[in-house]
Amino acid sequence: MWYIIFTVFTVAALYGLWLLYKKAGKQGWEAVVPFYREYVMAQLTARPTWWVILLLVPIVNIFIFYGLYLDLLKSFGKRRFWETAVAILLPFIFLPLWGRDPKVKYLGQANTEEFNKKYFYKKTVGREWADAIIFATVAATLIRGFLLEAYMIPTGSMERSLLIGDFLFVSKLNYGPRVPMTPLAFPFAHHTMPITEGKAYSELIQLPYKRLPGFQKIERNDVVVFNFPAGDTVILEHQDQSYYDIVRYMGKEAVHNQFTVVTRPIDKRENYIKRCVGLPGDVVSMENAQLVVNGQPGFVPPEMQMDYLVQTDQNGLNPERMKDLRLEYGPTDQENVFKVFMTVDEAAIVKGWGNVKEVVMNVLDKSQALGDTYPHNDNYKWNFDNFGPITIPAQGWTVNLDSLTVPMYARAIRDYEGNTLEKRNDGYYINGAKAASYTFKQNYYWMMGDNRHNSLDSRGWGFVPEDHIVGKALFTWMSYDEQGSFLSKIRWSRIFKGIK
Repeated sequence: MWYIIFTVFTVAALYGLWLLYKKAGKQGWEAVVPFYREYVMAQLTARPTWWVILLLVPIVNIFIFYGLYLDLLKSFGKRRFWETAVAILLPFIFLPLWGRDPKVKYLGQANTEEFNKKYFYKKTVGREWADAIIFATVAATLIRGFLLEAYMIPTGSMERSLLIGDFLFVSKLNYGPRVPMTPLAFPFAHHTMPITEGKAYSELIQLPYKRLPGFQKIERNDVVVFNFPAGDTVILEHQDQSYYDIVRYMGKEAVHNQFTVVTRPIDKRENYIKRCVGLPGDVVSMENAQLVVNGQPGFVPPEMQMDYLVQTDQNGLNPERMKDLRLEYGPTDQENVFKVFMTVDEAAIVKGWGNVKEVVMNVLDKSQALGDTYPHNDNYKWNFDNFGPITIPAQGWTVNLDSLTVPMYARAIRDYEGNTLEKRNDGYYINGAKAASYTFKQNYYWMMGDNRHNSLDSRGWGFVPEDHIVGKALFTWMSYDEQGSFLSKIRWSRIFKGIK
């Protein structure tokens, strides 16, 4: 349906341009051909025709197109504040109206001295600023929503592949831009207003999930940004903790009596970044901290971090050495034994220190079921190092409903796919009808952090639905180290580093 609506809007806007081109003495078809259309715009507005080449440059092309487009409208006398706004937001309505209005005529090239002397009226400072702000806001919103968005890594869940303080670009184009589901929102704010800390969006209009075509499908081991599925419900006083974890600890009634609980639409949930280790239909598991996918050893990130138990002599670990390697560490309940988070290569370095007696990867035994793993059910005695196997739902896959599968897939059936699910004496009921099985409507993914023992990921909260996917992480464009000093605060080696 949304393809039809999008097509109708596009055709209407092009029809309006067709009429305006004819008024300017051009052929109507010239308004339809990409790139040539902008070449003609440059001619009609006295802009350099070589600007068309810049349409091939990502991000820059947005500014070039809108610059030519708004100049074209000026050449028809459309330069007021409201005319600029509706030309950007509602071109499918106003371009046809102006094209068919006999009073709207082509006045000449909008960027010539003669044109300005004849038709130009002096703008107030307020008008100049308003025009600039509207254009910048619209352009930035389009870029962030459909092309590219900048993110900053706030936590260590992807160490050492991605570090706290890394600034990276995430492509919306790779997997296809997701059409905004909550379109009424304050520009440049995600879900919370700055300063006031109120809601930065309105749920008055909620659009169904729709994704425009992309360059590729999600591939196994891609680093992906997505909306946190368990972030659908949030405790405002404890937004750094999962609502569901707190409910399991305190009880739902106690949580709702003591705290402010809100719900958020899909595209306004927190953004998380993890590695997609499991695709729709895959069977994933963890065996002694080793990822297994479809019965084969899974991908091991070259800079994956684990925690190790490091035994030393009575002198302990040298704080300066640990700082130089940027290693997190802390004591354990054993004398002269420390827990250290590091990569395999860093573990080899530490092992070579003279006062270090032993370095052992800290792997949980199968018997150490901590109760903090998905699906948080007594039928599954798992931990983060020994987990599964679990089948990731794929669109069209049918699962039988029983006491083992329902705890695993109930959240997806109920919350992500919008059904009611009940257990009655005679079996399971979906949307009020008895059901022995369920067929999934969308694809799901399994996300894990490269910092395997310090990551809130799918092992804790389950599957990531396709409609939660935001984009693919491309490269870091900046990296800031709070522990550094002066120029060393910038991690120069990470600037423009690709993400593997």
